[in-house]
Order: sequence, then C-alpha cells, then structure tokens
Amino acid sequence: MDETILLHEISKLKSKQEQWEPFSWYKEMREKQPVYYDAEQDVWNVFLYDHAKRVLFDHHLFSNRKERSLIPVPRNNSRTNLNFSDPPEHRKRRALVAKAFTPRSLQTWAPRIQAIADELIAEMEGQTIVDIVQKLAIPLPVIVIADLLGVPSKDRQLFKAWSDILFLPYAAETYDHLIEQKARAMKEFHEYLHPIVQEKRKNPADDIISDLIRVDYEDEPLTDEEVVMISRGLLAAGNETTTTLISNVFYSLLVDCPGLYQELRSDLSLVPRTIEEVLRFRFPIAMDRKVAQDTDVFGHKMKKGQMVVAWIAAANRDESQFARAEQFDIHRANNQQHLTFGAGPHFCLGAPLARMEANIALTTFVKKFADIQLVDGFEVTEHLVESATGQSLKSFPIHLVTQ
Repeated sequence: MDETILLHEISKLKSKQEQWEPFSWYKEMREKQPVYYDAEQDVWNVFLYDHAKRVLFDHHLFSNRKERSLIPVPRNNSRTNLNFSDPPEHRKRRALVAKAFTPRSLQTWAPRIQAIADELIAEMEGQTIVDIVQKLAIPLPVIVIADLLGVPSKDRQLFKAWSDILFLPYAAETYDHLIEQKARAMKEFHEYLHPIVQEKRKNPADDIISDLIRVDYEDEPLTDEEVVMISRGLLAAGNETTTTLISNVFYSLLVDCPGLYQELRSDLSLVPRTIEEVLRFRFPIAMDRKVAQDTDVFGHKMKKGQMVVAWIAAANRDESQFARAEQFDIHRANNQQHLTFGAGPHFCLGAPLARMEANIALTTFVKKFADIQLVDGFEVTEHLVESATGQSLKSFPIHLVTQ
C-alpha cells in the first residue's frame, strides 16, 4: 500500500456530498495552507495555480519517474508506458500514438463521432425522462475510442466494466481486495485484446492498433504485449474522463448555471466555451510527481524522493488566475487556461478528442431538445460513485422538454 497515495486520507473529506463539492476545502487550503505537508503519507500538496503549473511543467524538479502514485490503475514501467517517464524518453513514447490524436487526424473522425451522437440522441426521442449518464455520457466515448483503436464497439459493456474496476480508488480498508480485483480485470482485458492484436498483425486496418503494429520503436517493432498494453491504456483512459466531462456538463447546465441552456439554444457558438468552463469549474482532478532534487521553490524544504500532489481542481479556482473563480461563467475570457488536461510535456494526449466529443454531444443535444429540467426530488448523493479524486455521477436522470 506504500505505493499508492490515498487522496481521501489527505483531504479528510468523508461524506459523498463533501467529496462532490470539495470547493470550500480547496478555498481554505489556498488561503491558509497553500503548500501543505501530509506527514502520514510523506506527501506535499499544492493548491495554487502557479504552484500546480510549476509542478506539471518542471520535470527537472518534479519528475514523473516515480514509484508511488495516486493513479488507481495497476502500474508498470515498461519502455512504452506513456506515464512514469520524463523527456526526452517520454517524447519518443508519446510519438507512438500522438499522430492519431492531433486535431487534423481527428477531423477525419468527426463525421463518425457525429453519427454516433445522432444515433444515441435519437433514441431519447419520445421519452420524458432519460438517464443522461447511461444513455449518452457513457456509451459515446466508449464507442468512439473502440472505433479509433479498431476493437468491436459491440463489446463496449466489457470495456466499461474493466475500466470501472481499473479506475476504482484505493482505500486503506479495501486495499488487498482491490488489488485482486484490478489484477483480474487487467488479465481479462489482456486476454480480450491479445487475439485482436494478433489478427491485425496479419490483416492491418485503418486504426490505432494497426498503426502501433506498423511503427518501429528503438529500431525494432513493438511486441504484441506492448501493443496490448498501450491499447488497454488508451481504451480505459479514453472513456473514463470524457464520460465524467459529459456528465458534468449536464449537471452544470441544470445546477451551476440554470438558464444557460436557453442561451446555448440561441447561440450554439457558445458550446465550446461551456465545455471549457465545465472543465475549469467542475472536474475532479489531481496529479502527482516525485521531487527530483531537494528544493525550497515553494518556500518549504521538499526532499528528493518525496511526492507532491498538485490539486488541479483547486488551482482551477484560484482567484489570482480567474476573476470571480467561484462563479460559473462561460464568458470569462481566460477559462481555457485551466489545468484540467495538465500542462507541459504530459499535457493530455486525448484532450482534442475529449473536447470534440463533448462539443458534438452537447451541440447535437441542444438542437434536438427545447429544454431540460431537474427531475423532482433529485438528490445528487444518491447518484454518485467514488472515483479516484472524489465522486462522479454514475447516473443522472433529467427531464426532457421537446417543444
């Protein structure tokens, strides 16, 4: 258990409600203890925007080559692991898959993403109440990443089930049980992908798995094992975060900024701004690094080998960076400067894809339905599931207005 940083043990936020809305705690830490040392886990914590950005950018001081992490997925330090490495090695690893996620490459996928969104949203017609998480936020990203990789999207419930297990947060009392659960999910995921990789080696297609089979890395092709590992990582990460984003978009439209839906109806060009503000305002995320050398860059003596957690969701509400940061405001000029996708060499590879999916999903939905409303008696705590950095929506029933 020494390998895993338990965020909930640092924040001491126990209830589902506190973990879903940790914002008053973030504010208190920014104002009173912006650099906080947790002695129990030997972890430094930073909450201010500038500090978090420095941790993410400066790999000489804060390294991603680490033995401990808050990432709840079982880890390996193989030569192709995109995480747990620093430049220049990280640049070579990232280049293996980066081409598929450039905005230009993704433009060729836009019609397919649009067709999937159209189909999912058409299925909601004639219904008065739909669970937007189960009917849109979960299936869209899973189908899209499966298509990109070249695995059958009909198996999406399998991918989702494995991803959910891999991203379950560790907790002290359930640690051993979770280790077994995750190992089993990894094994099943591997056994599923391995024959697909072998088949594509014989009959390559136009997809990411086939691209990985074709490339050379360090002057030799990737092994089946390495292709499986990269594919598994992309398949899991490629749906988890986008599901959270799309779910939170609808929550923000109904709870954080009622009335915004009608503003979007009258001006669809505001959809991208809305997505950025949700990423800034309501996205539970923290990132960790290892202290690479003794430093007092933040005014405290941090020792080589210690861990530091950048509480990104707290940094995204730093008033010194975002005026009126505690307000949900899509018209604030610099909302896109949030750190939700990271910063520096490890900026999220899938960020353009996540943005595209969320924009297409919301635009298509807003065109189709005249309005949305909260369902009577809705209590958010009844619809939450624990995630690595807090709580996320496992379901969200909303009322659809067609005329």
